[in-house]
Amino acid sequence: MFTELSNKFNQILYKKFKVFSFFLLRFGLGISFILHGSDKFPLPPENLMKFFNFGPILSSFVALSEVSSGVLLIVSGFINKKVGNYLTRLSAFIIVIIMICAFYFAHSDWFINSKLFKSEQIFLLLIGIFFLVNGNEIKK
Repeated sequence: MFTELSNKFNQILYKKFKVFSFFLLRFGLGISFILHGSDKFPLPPENLMKFFNFGPILSSFVALSEVSSGVLLIVSGFINKKVGNYLTRLSAFIIVIIMICAFYFAHSDWFINSKLFKSEQIFLLLIGIFFLVNGNEIKK
């Protein structure tokens, strides 16, 4: 009886909330990148230029890439078929590249200790990889 009840409960959750769970991840990652990027405005971001010794063009490119990839990830979730799938993967690719660069330039010491999994950055990278692999396809 418990197995039957469990299976019924799983089917209800699966049918009703699977698509919603993908959108929660999409919105969470998209909004996070929009906020991280918008914190770097006005352009060029002085903090990026000072901390990483980036030029004004590269610093501005990073900020604009963060905001645009977040917006594109959210918007592409509402576009069906191949175009939405392509745009989701494109924005996820940009996010993954940004996060790899963030680890390399800002957090290279995190690979030796537990700081990596105590920060939000690893989860931004992992969710970016999730959308890079899956795109808009929600398998049944």
